[in-house]
Amino acid sequence: MAEKLGYDRNAKLLIVHADDMGLSHSTNSAVMEAFQKGGISSGSIMVPCPWFPEIAEFARNNPKLDIGIHTTLTSEWDNYFFGGILPATDIPHLLNPKGYFYSSVEEFAKHANAAEVEKEIRAQIDKAMAFGIKPSHLDNHMGTILSSPEYYQVLLKLGHEYRIPVLIPADMIAGISPQLLDLLRKDNLVVDQLFMINKASPSDKWGEPYLNFIANMQPGLSEIIVHLARNTDETQAIMVNHPDFGAEWRQHDLDFVLSNEFKRALKDHNIRLVTWRQIGAVQYPSIQDKSNTTK
Repeated sequence: MAEKLGYDRNAKLLIVHADDMGLSHSTNSAVMEAFQKGGISSGSIMVPCPWFPEIAEFARNNPKLDIGIHTTLTSEWDNYFFGGILPATDIPHLLNPKGYFYSSVEEFAKHANAAEVEKEIRAQIDKAMAFGIKPSHLDNHMGTILSSPEYYQVLLKLGHEYRIPVLIPADMIAGISPQLLDLLRKDNLVVDQLFMINKASPSDKWGEPYLNFIANMQPGLSEIIVHLARNTDETQAIMVNHPDFGAEWRQHDLDFVLSNEFKRALKDHNIRLVTWRQIGAVQYPSIQDKSNTTK
């Protein structure tokens, strides 16, 4: 991977990625700042969410930024809901009786089918592109597509069709099916290590899990996923009753990626930040602008 991207064979490459762009104004504001101050190297947009137009304009006006599509098939909040891009009659198995996406991966997996998953993800890609976004990659909200190999194949199919790289976390796929990972490596560039915190740390020790991951990174390509937002009334209302991945959590993540401690750790461990646009330039060189890559 490192050599394909133009680095030394033993280079430690890292994508620092922000999920959930478009979820709210507070999310968009935080991610914009993180991009502008170099706290992240990548992000992805939830097309079905209410604040999609705001972040779409930002992406359109900053085409060199590494912004992909966070394909969305669940709506997990208590009082803040979103459904599909397509009419309910086109994707009835993806929606609950109130017309919104199901709140959990388990509920999604119980009702969904591959045909509707493909139609809805395709619609999300098409809408993003219609708004002037040039997606750098495709990833997935809450891991819904990992609930079935069939759904994962849908995302890979669309990635190849649109010539957009797909997040393939090697460590996660290997735990599910080593044989599938071998097949994926033949036609795709994979992320060797994917890291995301799932349990909150005390406020004064918030960055420790990230710093430990950085300190123990191996050569190859890794990705850290963060969730950014400002801890505002808007964020608190959306994320009420959700201490995990909630308002305080997202403010802590924002503060950490903007901290000198984080930047110092990357430098001390000789970590090179890379982007999905660089990966796309290797995987699909005929349509990517190689002049946008940075080393």
